[in-house]
Amino acid sequence: MPRRHDPGRRGRIIDAAIRIVELKGIPALSHRSVAAEADVPLGSTTYHFAGLDDLLVAALEQVNSEPHSAMRDWGRALDEAVGGTPGEPGGDSGLADALARLLEEYAHGGRGRIRLEYELYLAALRRPPLQPLAAAWLDEMVDVIARHTADLATARVLVALIDGLLLQLLLTDRPFDRAGVRAALARVTGGA
Repeated sequence: MPRRHDPGRRGRIIDAAIRIVELKGIPALSHRSVAAEADVPLGSTTYHFAGLDDLLVAALEQVNSEPHSAMRDWGRALDEAVGGTPGEPGGDSGLADALARLLEEYAHGGRGRIRLEYELYLAALRRPPLQPLAAAWLDEMVDVIARHTADLATARVLVALIDGLLLQLLLTDRPFDRAGVRAALARVTGGA
């Protein structure tokens, strides 16, 4: 039987891996589970991805490069929402307000997506091939926020705070507290 040409197979395998990680976490990821989810022969997964780290790298690259990735959307939203520059009236409090709104929208958009991004992000702790991608994700977030802070250090503290707030949201399954989040962000930005 001749080999069937299927140019979209690699992409379907990556999409299947993303769905598995989003729904069940990285421990559920295997060549077999991905093949079943993508409805492709098992050999296709190992043909395109020699190991699971290769597949995770491809998944993280795709999540980070999607046209509507969170950071691109956040960059545009912050550029539009922040009515001043740091240290000027409206700048610092505008940043806290805008970030709180963005976090609320992100949380209400589905915790599965947040879980997916953190699963891939935290996998870098044990999987060195993922570390450069996770670092790039952090750097992009710092760069987006730094455009609206007085210095890079403040942007890094805000990113650390946002990470902590999102992880707590996932771990506790509590409703999003916009006022509490905004107050925490305002402590860092200096906004009232």
